[in-house]
Amino acid sequence: MTVPDDPSMAGWYRFGPAPGSPEGSAVLVGHVDGETGDLGEFAALYDVRRGDGVEVRRAEAAPVVYRVVSRATVPKDELPPSAFRRTGDPVLTLITCAPPFEPERGGYQANLVVTAEPVRE
Repeated sequence: MTVPDDPSMAGWYRFGPAPGSPEGSAVLVGHVDGETGDLGEFAALYDVRRGDGVEVRRAEAAPVVYRVVSRATVPKDELPPSAFRRTGDPVLTLITCAPPFEPERGGYQANLVVTAEPVRE
């Protein structure tokens, strides 16, 4: 999975479903900050709590609205396989870096994983 270099952009895990798909986990990834210290698009995930809304804007379709159902911090090399599932109920999985930040070990050592369910209207 490639995270865009530009911290103002989110990347989509193209081997899984897209946001708005009827099943599976649509995964978006992004940076908390950039090398200059500017905050990235996913820095806001640090403040997201259960029940908060998330809107995904898509280039060729209407936005999709989700409601946060969970958040967890996991070691960088232990992302849950369920985050990348292609079947089952639809969810949005947002992944970004999380502390601790250890420059001598390559940067952030954990990931924040936020899971959200689509809002049915």
